[in-house]
This record gives sequence, C-alpha cells and structure tokens, in this order.
Amino acid sequence: MSGDSGSGLLRDAIGLREVLFQSITAMAPAAAIAASIPAGAAFAGGSLPLSVVVALVACLFTASCVAELARHLPAAGSVATYSAQGLHPAVGFLVGWGYVFVEALVPALLLLQLGFTTAGTLHQEWSSYPADLWWPWSLLGAAVIALAGYFGVRASARFGTVLGVFEVLVFVVFAVLLIGQAGSDNTLSVFGTSHTADGFDGISGIFAGSVYTVLAFAGFEAAAPLAEETKNPRRTMRRAVLGAAVSIGLVYVLTTYAMSVYFGPDRFAGFGGSGAASWEGVARASFGLFWVLLFLAVVNSTVANANASANVSTRTAFALGRIGVFPRAFARLHPRRRSPVAGVAVQFVIAVGAALGLGFGYDPVTAFVLLATVIVTVIIGVYIVVNLACAGYFLRRRRDAFNPVLHLVFPMLGIAAFVPALLTAAGIPAFDFVSGLSAPVSYAGPVVGVWMLIGIVVLAVLLRRHPERVAQTGRIHLDDDPAPAGQPGQEQCNDE
Repeated sequence: MSGDSGSGLLRDAIGLREVLFQSITAMAPAAAIAASIPAGAAFAGGSLPLSVVVALVACLFTASCVAELARHLPAAGSVATYSAQGLHPAVGFLVGWGYVFVEALVPALLLLQLGFTTAGTLHQEWSSYPADLWWPWSLLGAAVIALAGYFGVRASARFGTVLGVFEVLVFVVFAVLLIGQAGSDNTLSVFGTSHTADGFDGISGIFAGSVYTVLAFAGFEAAAPLAEETKNPRRTMRRAVLGAAVSIGLVYVLTTYAMSVYFGPDRFAGFGGSGAASWEGVARASFGLFWVLLFLAVVNSTVANANASANVSTRTAFALGRIGVFPRAFARLHPRRRSPVAGVAVQFVIAVGAALGLGFGYDPVTAFVLLATVIVTVIIGVYIVVNLACAGYFLRRRRDAFNPVLHLVFPMLGIAAFVPALLTAAGIPAFDFVSGLSAPVSYAGPVVGVWMLIGIVVLAVLLRRHPERVAQTGRIHLDDDPAPAGQPGQEQCNDE
C-alpha cells in the first residue's frame, strides 16, 4: 500500500503542530483545570501544586513508553498494535476492543458536559432559560464533530488546533492575572507539604491529591492513531506525545499554583465544584466579564476533546476493520477526503445515542459521571498494558535498541503510578481516600466487564476461524511502502 494510492488513509496530511494539539485537546486542559484537578484539593489542600508536579512526573513515565513505541511502530492501531507487538496479538485485539469502546464513548461524555454546562450558565444569566434544556447544545456539538470528521484529518486536526490554542491561552492569561493579584501572597510553600487538608497530613495528602490529578493527563497518547496520516511519523509521534504531556503538565502546574496562592493555600481544601470557590466563581467576583472567556474555554474544551477522541476511535476502528477483526465497513474511506466515513457515521450515532439515552434516562450530570467512570477505568487499564508492552517489545523484538531505563524502569514506574489511579477510578477502596461508588455509577464495572467478556468471545471465534487476522493486529502498514534498507522500525508481527 503506497502513499496516496487511494487504498489507505491520506499520507503526509498533517504535521507536528496538528498532532501535538490532537493530544493536547484530548487531555481537555480547560475542563481538567476547572473541574477534575480541583478534586484533589480535598486531600492536598493548598499544596495541590506539588500533587500536580508528582502526577506530571508519574505520567511522563507512561508517556515516554508510548512515545518510544510510537517511534518504532507508527500505526493507526496505536495501543492495539503496541500490545500485539510487545505482548501477543490476542492481547492487542483485546486492548483495541476496549480502547475503541471507550474512545467512542468519550464524545458522548463531552456532549453531556457541553449540554449541562451551557444550559446551566444560560439559566444563571437569564432565569427564563430552562435549566434542563441541555440536549440541543449536545446535538449541535455532535453535528460539528461529525462534519469535522467527514471533511478529513486536515480539517479535523486544524479545527482541534484552533480550539486547543484558545482554551490554553485563556487559562494561562488568567493564571498570570491571578499571580499578579496575589502580590505578596505568592509563595513557594505550596510546593511543600505544609498546606495539606485536615486528616491528610504531609505526603499522604500529596499522594492522594496526585491520584486525582493523574486522571487529568488521560489523552496524551491520542496523537498516536494519526501516525499513518502524519509527516515523518516515527519522529513526529514521539515529539507530539511527550510534548503534550510536558507542556500541558506545566500549564496545570502554573494554573494550580496561581489559584492556590490567590484563593489562599490554607483554605484551598474547600476549593472546587461550583459557586464562589471555583474558577468561574473567582472570575465573576474579581475579574468582571473575564468569566465569559473561562466559560467559553470550558465549552471549547468539550468540543475539542470530543473531536480528538472521535479521531482516535475512528482511526483505531479503521485499523481493526482493515485486517478483518472488526467489520470491514469500518475500513471504508471517502474516495476523495480519505476519511473513514463509516466510522464517522457510527461514532455520531453512538455519541448521540449514549448522550441522549443516558442523559434522559438519568440526568446529564449523573450520565456524565457514569460514562467518565467507564472511560477512565478502561483507559488507565490500557496504559498499564502499554507499559508492559513497551518492556516486552524492546526485550523480545528490539534488543539492539533496548535501554534499561527507558524500556524497563520507566514502564514499571508507570504501572506503579497508574494502579492507584485505576483503583480510585473504579471505586475500589484500597486506600482511605478512595470512595466506593453508588448506583448508577457503580454500574460502570459490570458494563466494562460485559464488554470485555464479549471481546473474549469474539477473540475465541476469530482464533478458531481466522487466526491470521488476529496476528495482523501487530502489522505496521507503513512498512508496506518501499523504504531504504536499515530504516528503523521495519518490524513485522510474527504469528504466535
């Protein structure tokens, strides 16, 4: 399969800037800063900036593993391909099965947030607007994302770049304003353990806060599925994955520091949620109409994140459809735009169906929490497997390139960092700061279990009838093109 022969995705369509923001927008920085990171304040208090630094370092271990694998294995299958090459094709199939499932649900999650955030703000400003009229905004967002996906990777990635720049810029500017307003209250003590919340003294509070903050980094790997559409993917993917994790991690540190010193480190344990003790509340009280920009940045973040996740789900489904382990229809491309149109259509149906079905079945906020629990549980599980795959790949297939720090120590540290986050996301009370889940959020575990059980059944059928298709999970399609002898990464997955 060569370049633009018409049989594959559009080669060399985007560059580093676009794939960098593919990962950045998948991390949803504005939404994370405003919502998920403050959840750690209940434990770390005013020392939350230190928790963010700890989470950044922890996530860089896994980001490094993904970057190393992306450099050697540039494929639309991304984490599925890495797992197939590093562990076993059957593991690759199951990772792809779970990854496509949750990435297809992420747009629904973000459409719910778009709906209830917009409706709630409009109701607050104009009481005549019904607070429960959230669904038109969700449908509008779904239509925008589907159109971006239909028009191809250039349109979708550039759209994400514009959205990503806006949301990051707004929060960075606001952080600078907060630091300026804090004046003499600026202090580096927030990077110590002296401001942790009551009951979580010292390092225990920092650790607990970092576990919740780790969840804000999910999505840094989202550039990887665009490898086959990216210029110089072996180099670009690595830079994009690491660049997104580092750059947004530093933005998280800056913004958390700014709000902690402005709001007051010793009362920061009560920060988060809504009202005066929130990002929007602080902006309303102290910076006039700047809250409008924050609101738009959060809304922007939901659309950008949904767009990035739609790119991930459609490309991964394309890769699995291409080899026949998913229905072949997912490999159908638009004849001119080279976009996976069948995947885009299915993604639209799933996003709208899940958002409206769960949103009306419960309420949009409850539906959001349920979907978030399903998604984060699987994503963190995928990260743990990819860490193992990194070690396995370089030990088994590329001993010539093996680096004991990058390919053994970092994977083990990455696993150690994400296991507590997995237990927290799943509501398994292995630590005293983990709360059990109540219905309907507690249904997340059975939902994930049923989906993966179905995947095991499908895998068993494939292994019995079409074992060669499962083996193809680790195939690097870019290597089908003629390449100079000795070019790195010319590995093929051996049938096992």
